[in-house]
Amino acid sequence: MSDGQDLIADEAGRPQMSDIAEQAGVSLATVDRVINRRKGVKERTRRRVLEIARDIGFLSADDVALYGEGRPLNIVVLLPSGTNPYLRLLGDRLRDRVGRSGANDPFLRCFFIESFDAGALAAALRRNAGWADGIAFFAIDHPEVRDAATEIAASGTRLVTIVSDLGPVAGVDHVGLDNRSVGRTAGLLIGRLAESRSGSVALVAGSRHYRAHSEREAGFLSLLDEMFPDLRVIGMREGHDDAGENYRHTLELFEQARDLVGIYNVGGSSGGITRAMREQGRESVVFIGHGLTADTRRALLERSMDAVFDQDPDVLIDRAIACLTGREPRPRPLKLDIYFRENLP
Repeated sequence: MSDGQDLIADEAGRPQMSDIAEQAGVSLATVDRVINRRKGVKERTRRRVLEIARDIGFLSADDVALYGEGRPLNIVVLLPSGTNPYLRLLGDRLRDRVGRSGANDPFLRCFFIESFDAGALAAALRRNAGWADGIAFFAIDHPEVRDAATEIAASGTRLVTIVSDLGPVAGVDHVGLDNRSVGRTAGLLIGRLAESRSGSVALVAGSRHYRAHSEREAGFLSLLDEMFPDLRVIGMREGHDDAGENYRHTLELFEQARDLVGIYNVGGSSGGITRAMREQGRESVVFIGHGLTADTRRALLERSMDAVFDQDPDVLIDRAIACLTGREPRPRPLKLDIYFRENLP
């Protein structure tokens, strides 16, 4: 989804926004806010501007009806760009939501921000805060982002992080999994499913700057230490949710650890890992990853993945919107769905 062009009637002979401003006795900036659904206009003024826009032919009666009785909330969703299939699926579901939205549903916009770039995310938060009543964003755990979130939340814009948390920042809620328990669950499954109770186990992540990834890592390590002390973790590889990087890391892991019995990808783009496993004939290695998408579904069916942890993208969007609109003031952790080859939906 791209930022829509502002509605400005500039064809020859057609009414202009300046005509609306003159008749309504308001500034051109106020008319612009009303027409483009920006916040900061009193309801009485908003209605007056829309009535005049209809009367002089700037908007049709049907156009005015789309604005509803009250201004719908403006909600922005900020997601990392890149090739992560789950995040692309999330973006697709948001686009579908825009196409199906009613006149009084929240007005949604979605932007993809440079992945793993705290400065770009902080700038995007500040840039969209003027238009948005609420912002849902995939957080990077970084001082620049926390500073921007604190500033924006204090100004009255509602914020909620999705998938990956920002930590204890006043006025910022979170919708996602209990990631430490997710990591512990992955450790339990690999420990139980591995062909040997001794050997090496590897972790692959997008980045430790994603709190979700570092919390999953911590949970995974704590469970193995408690229940499977003879499984040796050979360290975290950061693949930046890129299939090519994950592929190269996996080849290096096979070369480094001949006794590798399990891999847990705490991030996305698992297709690079399964590609390396197939090429090296190492499908016996237990592999657990995240996000039920076309590539992970195929990997489960081909037996190059053993389990996929998922959070339903539609439920995630619903809960984030509910949090931003005040329908769910204290969000609970989402339910973890675990898919194997035999229970694929």
